[in-house]
Amino acid sequence: MSLSNALDRTWKWFLSDGRHFQIVFLSCFLCYGIFQLQWDAEASRYAIIATTCLGTQAVFIFANGLERRTLKSAAITTLGLCLLLKSGSTITLVLGAFVAIASKFVLRVKGKHIFNPANIGIVAAMLLTGDGWVSPGQWGSGPALVFLVGAAGLMVVLRVGRIDTSVAFLLTFALLDLLRTVAYLGWGLDVWAHRLMNGSLLLFAFFMITDPMTTPNAPRARIAWSMLVAAITFVMSTFAFVHTAPIWALFLLSAVTPLL
Repeated sequence: MSLSNALDRTWKWFLSDGRHFQIVFLSCFLCYGIFQLQWDAEASRYAIIATTCLGTQAVFIFANGLERRTLKSAAITTLGLCLLLKSGSTITLVLGAFVAIASKFVLRVKGKHIFNPANIGIVAAMLLTGDGWVSPGQWGSGPALVFLVGAAGLMVVLRVGRIDTSVAFLLTFALLDLLRTVAYLGWGLDVWAHRLMNGSLLLFAFFMITDPMTTPNAPRARIAWSMLVAAITFVMSTFAFVHTAPIWALFLLSAVTPLL
């Protein structure tokens, strides 16, 4: 087989599954954090999360006779937890990673997950141990990062068919914040833009709420659901000062997703 044919087959294989895009882009974000933002001291945290997620997925694959390619979804969850979940305790990291993967097999309705795996893993780690947290400020708010996450995220959601989810969430949140920050408080547009230039917010919008297995199937229901997630996020972050508001908003609404 010639090199050109091998490359062509590899490219077609890569394009055949939207999860490949997510794995590549999330890996790039993690590398950006390690090499550009100096997260190099957290290698042990990544190893614990990866071992637990992939190991748990492997057990369920063996127990249920599933195909090994389902490890791709576990890899996506692994990268999501590496980017967001922090803890100084090994037990907390193992618990969050285990709950994230196990929830896909245990908490299901009509073949779909009730909760986004990474989302419920983070919530479980924070609620059950008190030693888990998310650090939105770790990304900074530089325009280059916003462009990188936004562009990469757009490619992913276009591939998985959930661009409406991301757009509805971001537009609703941006509009609500504009009305309060600029129209009501009279602050400048730069303050409003700074709140939106947040790497964690964009990662959430493009990679967490766009999961086809945990979002409503009908387009109208999906848009309404995304707008409601944005509204709850805005209220929690603005009036309750919850810096992890998107995580909690998605968790609270996931229970009603099967109804939608």
